[in-house]
Amino acid sequence: MGNLTKHTFRASIFMGLMLFLFSCSSYNDMITPYYKQMASGNYTEAMKELEKNKLLQKPRNKLLFLMEKGKTAHLLGDYENSNRYFNEADERLENGLGGAMDAVVGTLVNPMNQVYKGEDFEKFMIHYYKALNYVYLGKPEDAIVEARRIGLQSQEQGDKFNNKDNRYSKDAFSLMLQGLIYEYDRDMNNAFIAYRNAAEVYLNSKDQTYYGTSMPGELKKDLLRTAAAMGFTAELQRFEALFKLNYTAEKAPEGGELVFFWENGLAPVKQQEEFFFSLVKGEDGSLFFTNVGGTIIIPFSNGYGSNFNVNSVQSLRATFPKYVSRPPFYSSATLTDGKTTVGFEKAEDINELAYKTLQQRFLKEMGKTLSRLAVKKSAEYVLRESSKGTGKNGNDNSLLEGLGFGVQLYSLLSEKSDTRNWQSLPASISYTRIPLQKGKNTITLNLKASNGTEETKTIEVTGTGRLQFYNYSTLR
Repeated sequence: MGNLTKHTFRASIFMGLMLFLFSCSSYNDMITPYYKQMASGNYTEAMKELEKNKLLQKPRNKLLFLMEKGKTAHLLGDYENSNRYFNEADERLENGLGGAMDAVVGTLVNPMNQVYKGEDFEKFMIHYYKALNYVYLGKPEDAIVEARRIGLQSQEQGDKFNNKDNRYSKDAFSLMLQGLIYEYDRDMNNAFIAYRNAAEVYLNSKDQTYYGTSMPGELKKDLLRTAAAMGFTAELQRFEALFKLNYTAEKAPEGGELVFFWENGLAPVKQQEEFFFSLVKGEDGSLFFTNVGGTIIIPFSNGYGSNFNVNSVQSLRATFPKYVSRPPFYSSATLTDGKTTVGFEKAEDINELAYKTLQQRFLKEMGKTLSRLAVKKSAEYVLRESSKGTGKNGNDNSLLEGLGFGVQLYSLLSEKSDTRNWQSLPASISYTRIPLQKGKNTITLNLKASNGTEETKTIEVTGTGRLQFYNYSTLR
């Protein structure tokens, strides 16, 4: 019986190792057919791949499923259904995701099996697409509601991190978008407030750069223009001094203006990275985790206290997600109406946001991961120690030994970092304004790749005298 048990568990470990290698597949690997179609611009086929993907059909991935469907429907021009998906995603976020049992799953299994709750910047991007959808559907009142919700989201994000300048406590791009939507509604007072809030984010940041984005010159001009329009002389003078600009009133274009958003490339993907830690007792008796070389120190506060056997956790293999960027094919772009040519300014660097926000929460989340692994390691240690020698009534403890192997195998197989994220988002969003004449306008987007490849996209816009929007994606 004892030998059979040992052989059985050793065989299971071999099989488990094979399964382990398979389990190392990232979320991106498992959704590859969908993302390939997206990158190729085959949005109809992408939607088909999305709807038949079994992983995204799982309840824990519902938020991801809705965000991807919303984005794909938007690219298809199906703005009504796009907002139906985004509104459902929004509702799930508002009602809260996860719960007590979900937290238990994260502790006993791994974060990949928990309900996906979304990255902070992904929540702002939902509002971006919803607002544009409402504008394209000719529903300005709903677009204004979305602008107000950007303000509420900003307050919630600020409260989350106590408005710390070194954390992602605001989203400058979303605040700028809020201003544009208010201006679209000819509400210059609220447009000024939103532009000012966006500018303050940059002004309060180191080198006036916020997560890879410098303050756009267009934002400066919008802020000065709306301050002048509202007669806010003191504010106008204050920002003229800060920006080192002198505002000169210009006649508004007869046909209005087009705000053109260029969504370039694809957001980075998450992959799994390995770390090795040991649990160490300090001179004061406190326990902490340290990696090889001692470059990372993480306190251990899981309630075990001095009774916890440090020797049971001599080595831990921990995993954590890391972002891997996907360099965009196109490197620059211009917009022209045949007379005027304007360049683009980067307004949101999702690539940089993803890297930095993940880095900021590394210590906190790695602490949770290591505590979870310590629980598993402790259970394994107890079983292995109990299996040594001969048990009561002369019986051997091969079953306990087998259970020890089983726990060890379970720890190996279940340790997996969460590699999910909204991967059809662009790597960056740039924007520009171009004046329109009354009536028909032919606007051409000129794209250039680093290898010299060029491409053009031409659209027809009817100048109506008011602000208009257009967004274009180059997701490769």
